[in-house]
Amino acid sequence: MDKLIIGEHTILPGETKKIDLPVAKLYTDAEVHLPVHIIRGKKPGPTMFISAAVHGDELNGIEIIRRLMNLKGFKISAGTLIAVPMVNVYGVINQSRYMPDRRDLNRSFPGSAKGSLAARVANIFLKEIVSHCDYGIDLHTGAIHRSNLPQIRAQLADEETLALANAFGAPVILNSEIIDGSLRDAAVDNGTKVLLYEAGEALRFDEFSIRAGIKGIVNVLRHLKMTPKGRARKKTVTQFVANNSGWVRATSSGIVTHLFNLGDQVKKGQVLAEIGSPYGEILTEVLANKSGVIIGKQNIPLVQEGEAMYHIAYFKEDDEEIAEHIGSVEEELVNHIESSEGLL
Repeated sequence: MDKLIIGEHTILPGETKKIDLPVAKLYTDAEVHLPVHIIRGKKPGPTMFISAAVHGDELNGIEIIRRLMNLKGFKISAGTLIAVPMVNVYGVINQSRYMPDRRDLNRSFPGSAKGSLAARVANIFLKEIVSHCDYGIDLHTGAIHRSNLPQIRAQLADEETLALANAFGAPVILNSEIIDGSLRDAAVDNGTKVLLYEAGEALRFDEFSIRAGIKGIVNVLRHLKMTPKGRARKKTVTQFVANNSGWVRATSSGIVTHLFNLGDQVKKGQVLAEIGSPYGEILTEVLANKSGVIIGKQNIPLVQEGEAMYHIAYFKEDDEEIAEHIGSVEEELVNHIESSEGLL
């Protein structure tokens, strides 16, 4: 297993290092760095990255990586783990989804060393991190005022990627085509298999989403034989694959009364919410256009006509069975303690 070089740093097998990878400065001439945590096992094995805050307001992933690195008994015995808790450092500083140049970093890959600020950050991340990796897990949340049920999104036509998605153990796996300019798009061109983990809401910590994320990453590391197996546990998570999903939109503007939550089963034609006027009258009802399970939901009780309100995944399996299973997974994860016994 050869030495790993990231920036000006060399990391040898068996070493653990925290490094700061320089990017463009702030207006104040202050240096801005990508924080990078590298753990190398003594034995040869694959290299995997974990990234968070590609969108700067998506904070759950930062906490997932922070807790993972501090888990009692956590170690990499084979291969290399590269953790980058803040890819869009500028967005984190400003509590903004975007880069200071108003570009979406996750539409700016592969980037350019001489392009816009977003293009330069994308280029640095791709060249210094992704280029070394066989696998990756990119951590995301819903947008502001929108929550996502913990779910893995991936290109499931690839058998190895599907195996990784199953190993993660999220209650829902969503087949997701790759978007041009995204991190996943650039990673595929590099030959890197990437899972996208979506869970929670922007600018908020969600305990269920955080614990599910930590446990999922540990599961993948075990699947790749990068970390010890640990205590044998009965597998309680069954994955349900959704090949399609869609948004239900508001048919009027007004004040919302939500009738369903994340993870709930819904039937075609069922009333999901009521939209009323400030005077108390009900203006319209929001109906499910297909049967499925709610995997994304708007949280703010105000809505404009045409605005997306519920993201529903469509399954071939029994929706009621899936909804019940999601509830049991949530209960299991909430009851876990953050320790080698609970998550390792």
